[in-house]
Amino acid sequence: MKLIILASIIGACAAAVLPGYVAPQYRPYYQARPRAALERNAAILRSVSDVNEQGYHFAYDTENGIQAEETGVEANGIQARGGYSYVGDDGQVYSVSYTADVNGFQPQGAHLPTPPPIPEAIAKALQENARDEANGIFDDGSYRAGKYDPGVFGVSAYTTPRYIVPYRQRY
Repeated sequence: MKLIILASIIGACAAAVLPGYVAPQYRPYYQARPRAALERNAAILRSVSDVNEQGYHFAYDTENGIQAEETGVEANGIQARGGYSYVGDDGQVYSVSYTADVNGFQPQGAHLPTPPPIPEAIAKALQENARDEANGIFDDGSYRAGKYDPGVFGVSAYTTPRYIVPYRQRY
């Protein structure tokens, strides 16, 4: 019994000496960022918020250079238009303007990547599909036997072979 009490006292003393452990995934991100000190306690310089029957509008500015503004209306869902800007860790101001409606969120900014151009073969195929749809030809991707020419191997002429029992030899 004395041994258990002595071991628990030594364990408690050893645990009190160890520094507190913080798992890597729980360490705050802002410790590694140079602008973290400015962002931690940034004051709001301007804040505007207006909601009425026609829609809404909000805007704010903070002392660390963050600015945002958005206006939206309810028409076939929410249609919004706005933008935001902030100062990056490299000291450069990044600005994004956007629209959000039935076509989704569409951001625009000089620093955002742009998609590569559409390959020529795909552009031709899209034009051909649009031309076919304008002429009333729609291809939904489903298979129907009468939709295609029979070619070399006619679908209607094909019959599955009968199962033939293998010949058995008696031993």
